[in-house]
Amino acid sequence: MAATLLAAGTLALTGLSALAQSDTVKIGVILPMTGPSASTGKQIDAAIKLWVAQNGNKAGGKKVEVIVKDDAGVADTTRRLAQELVVNDKVVALAGFGLTPLALATAPIATQSKTPMVVMAAATSAITEASPFITRTSFTLPQATLGLADWAAKNKIKKVVSLVTDYGPGNDAEKYFAERFTLNGGVVMEKLRTPLRGADFAPVLQKVRDAQPDALFVFLPSGQGAAFMKQFAERGLDKAGIRLIATGDVTDDDQLNDMGDVALGVVTSQHYSAAHDSPANKKFVAAFEAANKFRPNFMAVAGYDGMRLLYIGLNGSKGQGGEALMNAMKGQIFESPRGPVLIDAQTREIVQDIYTRKVERVNGQLYNVEFDVQKAVKDPAKNRK
Repeated sequence: MAATLLAAGTLALTGLSALAQSDTVKIGVILPMTGPSASTGKQIDAAIKLWVAQNGNKAGGKKVEVIVKDDAGVADTTRRLAQELVVNDKVVALAGFGLTPLALATAPIATQSKTPMVVMAAATSAITEASPFITRTSFTLPQATLGLADWAAKNKIKKVVSLVTDYGPGNDAEKYFAERFTLNGGVVMEKLRTPLRGADFAPVLQKVRDAQPDALFVFLPSGQGAAFMKQFAERGLDKAGIRLIATGDVTDDDQLNDMGDVALGVVTSQHYSAAHDSPANKKFVAAFEAANKFRPNFMAVAGYDGMRLLYIGLNGSKGQGGEALMNAMKGQIFESPRGPVLIDAQTREIVQDIYTRKVERVNGQLYNVEFDVQKAVKDPAKNRK
């Protein structure tokens, strides 16, 4: 594998040198367009198309060609597609990555070929440490979790059961919520996990009902929220006095209207809501819905901002890839539909506002309505290092 990657790196560097003479730069986007995480692919792909429609297909003095590939959420497929995009298509950057294992599978290719990677979805903190050529426009679970733990402790929630999907982001969410909630005097009664694929929530929800906590804290990957909320109601937890608090993946804007009244009042913490009250977001949501007939979610805004990051980076590098493009993406500051964004130059990690929200009915539709904000939140996991 190492020899293959080295060969890929050599070929890619040769390709990038040749690309410097070309009038076109290619961006390879790898997304789960099919499979369990297809909603992530749908959202990011739509946002990328919107960015290009609004801003044209030129950056750094060159024509930009976006090549979208479907990995169906399978890491081996992601790795193969990334290598093909680097070696055969000679892309100037890779982007997308719907889940943590998919991003981590690509990191060695980015490193050895010096191809910048823009992670638009995957949210495990450690991803950006897997290669010096990775940056991110999504979020990390430690970012999204600490404010919710603080809110819970201040709102008469003393005993909590946590329920997370058993992979990188879930592990981060479980750890950082428990640490902060316990520090604030709360008790985590039990820590439950479900598999990434084929999760059946009924058995764990019965355990939660039997434990009778004040609240259930939940993290799930984008796309699983509607199924979870259905089983939450079927098990009667909404009627048993157990409050539901969660990261924003659970009340995902892409599925929120389908969840029904059981979602009303659920408090979550996240970096983006389609209801975010700013001129930039109102313009973004209106254009997105006009183009797609569905509401943008937090994956969409990360895809949109990922393209912004790449376009500004290409302008700064005069269309060059490799270290020149990576350096031009570090330290960028811009106003996103989500609010102000900084790409930290040292960590290559996104710094952004994190909002506490409650699901409310607005003009007949369900929205995550923001009622509090933590400004300019860095990834807490990296703050420790």
